Amino acid sequence: MGFVKRILINTILFIAIAGFFQSSFHVANVWMALLASLVLAFLNAAIKPVLIILSLPITLITLGLFSIVINGFMLQMTSFVVGKNNFGFSSFGMAILVSVLMSIANVIVSNFFAKDSVDGE
Repeated sequence: MGFVKRILINTILFIAIAGFFQSSFHVANVWMALLASLVLAFLNAAIKPVLIILSLPITLITLGLFSIVINGFMLQMTSFVVGKNNFGFSSFGMAILVSVLMSIANVIVSNFFAKDSVDGE
């Protein structure tokens, strides 16, 4: 799946999840969701690999579950960069919940696009 598709899907997911959790997760508008998707993509490319390597021992001990915490931390960092008034979470637990929901939705959508590209050949 291409970079632009991933950004657009994450933008839509941010808006949808913010609609479900209105009191705990705030996205000001579509443009802030798009900006947050771009910032998250940049942070995932630049900072997340370093965090994964540094946390490798605890990730192995928890059988990979600590990666959920890293994803929540990446969303918190995105909130800090974009601005809490435009894109923010009520707590770190909410950031972790949003990261889990986004991961599940991204797997489903990625599988859909992978199946679509195989059928299109």
